[in-house]
Amino acid sequence: MVHYAYVLYSRKLTRFYTGETADLDTRMDFHANSTANKFTGKANDWILFLKIECASKKQAMDIEAHIKRMKSSTYIKNLKKYPEMVTKLLISYNP
Repeated sequence: MVHYAYVLYSRKLTRFYTGETADLDTRMDFHANSTANKFTGKANDWILFLKIECASKKQAMDIEAHIKRMKSSTYIKNLKKYPEMVTKLLISYNP
């Protein structure tokens, strides 16, 4: 089953949110329509900034954790700007 590591962006908060899911459409609806999530409930303008298709849930979770550990909006922007960085991540966290 395909899983995704994903990054959302809010202009209102000028912040990124990183997550993992098997159903990106449902997860996007959750973030857009829910105040239940402590972080994404603070804004209603979340857009999908980056999605990384992964071969397994473990790979998606590992990549999500890696992005969070970097604690860098520049790193996230570079993931989008330089696709080879995403390729290296997928190889590094091969299932």
